[in-house]
This record gives sequence, C-alpha cells and structure tokens, in this order.
Amino acid sequence: MTSPVEKLLQRSHALGSDPRNTNFAGGNTSAKGVAVDPVTGSDVDLMWVKGSGGDLGTLAEGGLAVLRLDRLRALTEVYPGVEREDEMVAAFDFCAFGKGGAAPSIDTAMHGLVEAAHVDHLHPDAGIAIATAADGRELTTRIFGDRVVWVPWRRPGFQLGLDIAAIKDANPQAIGCVLGGHGITAWGETSAECEANSLDIIRTAEAYLAEHGRPEPFGPVIREPLAEAARRERAAALFPLLRGLASTDLPQVGHYTATPEVLDFLSRERHPELAALGTSCPDHFLRTKVAPLVLDLPGDAPLEEVAVRLRELYAAYREDYAAYYRRHATADSPPMRGADPAIVLVPGVGMFSFGKDKQTARVAGEFYVNAINVMRGAEAVSSYAPIEESEKFRIEYWELEEAKLRRMPAPKPLATRVALVTGGGSGIGAATARRLAAEGACVVVADRDLAAAEKVAAELGARAYRPEDVATAVQVDVTDEEQVVAALRQAVLAFGGVDLIVNNAGLSLSRSLLETSVADWDLQHDVMARGSFLVSRESARVMIDQGMGGDIVYISSKNAVFAGPNNVAYGAAKADQAHQVRLLAAELGGFGIRVNGVNPDGVVRGSGIFASGWGANRAAVYGVPEDKLGEFYAQRTLLKREVLPEHIAAAVFALTGGELSLTTGLHIPVDAGVAAAFLR
Repeated sequence: MTSPVEKLLQRSHALGSDPRNTNFAGGNTSAKGVAVDPVTGSDVDLMWVKGSGGDLGTLAEGGLAVLRLDRLRALTEVYPGVEREDEMVAAFDFCAFGKGGAAPSIDTAMHGLVEAAHVDHLHPDAGIAIATAADGRELTTRIFGDRVVWVPWRRPGFQLGLDIAAIKDANPQAIGCVLGGHGITAWGETSAECEANSLDIIRTAEAYLAEHGRPEPFGPVIREPLAEAARRERAAALFPLLRGLASTDLPQVGHYTATPEVLDFLSRERHPELAALGTSCPDHFLRTKVAPLVLDLPGDAPLEEVAVRLRELYAAYREDYAAYYRRHATADSPPMRGADPAIVLVPGVGMFSFGKDKQTARVAGEFYVNAINVMRGAEAVSSYAPIEESEKFRIEYWELEEAKLRRMPAPKPLATRVALVTGGGSGIGAATARRLAAEGACVVVADRDLAAAEKVAAELGARAYRPEDVATAVQVDVTDEEQVVAALRQAVLAFGGVDLIVNNAGLSLSRSLLETSVADWDLQHDVMARGSFLVSRESARVMIDQGMGGDIVYISSKNAVFAGPNNVAYGAAKADQAHQVRLLAAELGGFGIRVNGVNPDGVVRGSGIFASGWGANRAAVYGVPEDKLGEFYAQRTLLKREVLPEHIAAAVFALTGGELSLTTGLHIPVDAGVAAAFLR
C-alpha cells in the first residue's frame, strides 16, 4: 500500500514538472495521515508539507516538514492576531514530529487549518492572471461558478490560513480558491482528487483565457526584434556593461533570455507601461524585484548611445528604489539590501537577469517570463492590477524573508565569479576547472577538443539542478583570433561576462636546436605566446566593460626561467608568456585586473602534453623509462615529491581566491623545489 508520503511526492512531482502549473521552487503541497508515535505506541495525526525553499518537481522526503496536526491546530487558541502573526512561524517548531525534516514555510498554516486530507497551493500563470485582474472576483465566479471561491489579497501567513479554512467550511461544494494577487489553492480527500482539482482549476482558467482573451493585449508591434545573429551580437556587447552596473552593490552573475514571449512583449506598444506596474505574486517579485529596468531606445541604436542611456537609467533606477524603500520602511524594517535591478529589458534584444549565482539569475528570468504571461492573461480579459506597492514592500522586507536569508550558508570564495580555462578538457586545465567550480565559480571549459571540454563541463555540473548553471563548454583554437572572440562571446552570453582567465592551453615538442623546424617554432609560439595574448586581450575588453576588476593567470613553466636541453621553442614560448604576465600586470592594474603566473614542472600524470609525446622525448633525453619519468622529476626536486595537476589548480586558486588580492605580476613556482629555477 502506498504511504501518504509516497503519494504526496508523486503528486508534487507531477504538478511541479509542468511549468504551466507552478514555477520553480514555487507553491507547496501537503498530505495528512496517521503514524505511530514511537514514544506512546499510539496513532498520531500528522501533516507532511513541502518545506521552505524546496521545489515541487524535485521534492524528496527530506524536503518535507512533518508536524503533529493536533498541536498545529491548537495554535488557533493562542493566535495573537494578524498584527503579530509572524510569531506563529516560530511556533511551528513546537509542532514538529520526530527529528530532521525541512523548515516549515510561511504557508504551513494554510495546509494545516484547511479541513482536507490533501492541499495544493500553486502559482500557475493562468491562475495568477485571474488573481491579478482588476475584476478578478467577478471573473472567478464567471469562469468557475461556485466551484472555486475568491479570496481577497492577504499576505501569506497564519491569518490567510484561517481565511481559507473558513471559506472552505462555508463552501462545501468548492474544490479550491483563487487567492487575489497571488495564486490558487485546491484540496481533496485523496491525493488523486486533490491533483485533479488543481489541474481542473488551472486548465479551466487557461481555456477561458484562450477562448475569451483579446488577441493583442500588449498593443500593436512598434519595434520588431533584431534578427537572431544581430540580437546575440548586441546582447554579448551589452552584457558586460549591464552586469557591471547590476553589481554596484553586490557582484552578480547574469542570464540572457530571448524567448518568443520576451521578444514579443518588448516589441509591443504597452510594454513600458505594464512593466512599470511590476509583478504581483510574492514568488515573482521576491526574485525580480518590484519592477524591471526598461531601456527606452531601439535595439539597434548606436552602441555608444545605448551605453550612455543605460548608465542614466541605472542611476535613476537606484534613486527610485531607494525612494521606494524610504516610503515604506519602518524602524523595524531590515536594512535595504541593494538598489540594483534584477531584471533589465532591452527592446529588440531580450531580457538580462541577475542573481548571486547562475541558478538565481536564470530563475529570476523564468519568473519574469511568468509575469509576462500573467500580464498577458489579465490584460486579455480585463486589466492587470497587481497588489499595492506597500504590500510588495511588506513581503520583500519581511523579517521572515530576512531570517531565511540569514539561514543560507556563506558563499564560497569564488561565488559570483566567471572563470574561463583554456585547454580545460584535460590535464592541468581540467584539474583547474574542477577546483574553480568547487570553490563556487561558474566555469567555461574551453578546448580545441569540444568533446573533451563537454565531458569536463558535464562532470562539473553533474550535481546541479541544471548542469549549465555551473559550467559550459566552448570549442576554441586559441591561435585563431575569430575563434577566441567567439569563445568570449559564448562565455558572456552564458554567464554575463568573465572575471577569471586561466591561460593554460599549450603543447610541447622536444627538439634540439638543429632538429627544431620553423613549423615547430611557429606552432608552439602560436599556441602559447599568441594564444595567451589573444585570450588575454579579448578577456580584458570584457573585464574593462564590466568595471569589476578581474584575474588573468598564465600557466607558464619552470622552463620560462630555466634553460633545459632540447626545448628551445617551448622554453622561448614560455618565456614569452612569463613576460606577458609582467607587461599586462603593469598595463591592466589601473582597471583592477590582476595578472599572475604559475610555473609548474614535471607534471607527468594526467598531463596532455606528456601523453602526446613530450614525455617519451624527455625520458629519452634524461635516459629513464617513460613510466618512471614522474619519479625521476620528483627525485631531482628539493621536496622529492611528484607534482600533479591538482597542485597547479591549487596555486591558481591561491592567486584568485581573495587572500592575495593585492598581488599582481607574480610567478608562483609549483615544481616541488627546483633550485635552478628559483626566481631572482
């Protein structure tokens, strides 16, 4: 027999996997049932409900809060009234059953106080469209009759739970309700009935909007979107500037959206007016802020003119947001968290969203697409009327939301930073990509071998909800200027910009002077000297546009300072790289861009260079078997230890993780101690 928890998880996954039903991490579901109290051995009535911060589509048992129903409902006897209802959230802890479980969400009372075995609270676009329509109450009656009841707007909390419980008791024929400005709630005596009632409300609302809605609720098209190639080129050109502006208060990662819904909205006459009204559902504006910033120039306006106007609009947005805070803040309000927009709309180009990591930025964009769908539906059958600004402030600066933020773990050292690693498909590059991702960076794995880069990127993102939120792969031959420009453009479109470059791509051909051909010389200088120059130049363009500083790290070599036998081309190319570090450190320091190097030696295991023939050649030079080359290198060092790719990755992190923030122009030897290569 399927347990109540199993049925609840099955229903949650079914509802949460369809974006028409609810947004990512939005809404909650619950089930009531009986379990045995391990202390008394008697039956006890329990409620399992999705905890704070979880996602229905991926909900696991550990994401459920488990409460004793008798204790939860007994809270009605001590409820101090709506002015003090926030105190009830702390009281939920005293209703917990057993150990562990997720923290109860603010909607827990809604589920516990409603007399139904199963309850769903969801945020479907069609339902919110009815909930935010100016005549939502009348529309609810017109669409559903008495099967679905209108609940006037009230901030989520204990009182809303009491309101919905009373409405259900007074309307025994009802299958659910529309929550003004917010979403829907449905119930049922079985899990299947509850799911069916939720879907009934959602699909009925969708059908009504489709049948009765006006065809162009956003007005006529006034500007067509740019063609895809031009749109992406303009997005890549604007993104670093936008990301830098959006990071005025706190560093941000970006996400670019150019879906048909976004492009159509921005092409229409009424988009500035509607965007200014802001979003309504609490889940929406908590992620998108009260309103977006909207560029008032066409997408193909001169880039310099657009940049000037964006800076003006950003300054005005920050002033307006600060004024919004001052209008509504009280002595008890948390401090203003930041005045930068989370959403920037550029007609003809698309939407740029920002957050503390890629997932947060992406989800903010997804929520604004939800908001566009809501506005379209409301305007199609009525007019869009979101909740009052003062109510938005009460939720955005709710102490309960502030407490949720305080519970979040501290960010990792490289959180919000975007790293690009050349030669990232193997060896030192792959190890470096792994370390940077583990320390919180978004990573662009760049390699001539796209399959190898994709394999590493997939590994980095394997545990993420969306792997591309952690890493992406790009194909690039660093000797090709056009490919380098294209790779940086891909990185910018993936994460909003770049902050940390690792010039690692390299190769070596072990030849004596007389055996070194011009082709050998040119190839090694093209990959390492020219390639590093091209990657650094194009990355510096992005970093300067961002105005956020940055790091460029060269993986050079002991051979940059030590003259070994039979590697004239390799050693000279590495010396070129080493001096690029000094030259660029001197030139880019004024932009806050630090340039440093790492000088490895003897990295045999896991090295692409050694596997490609260099190892056999060096072994022959030194007269040792190739499989003993690593041991040979180790024995000639002061520490008598073999150098691994992970040691190089650790040095890159040491340079970029924040502890050496005032260091530039430095080369760090990672060679286990080669006295002949000591820097002088």
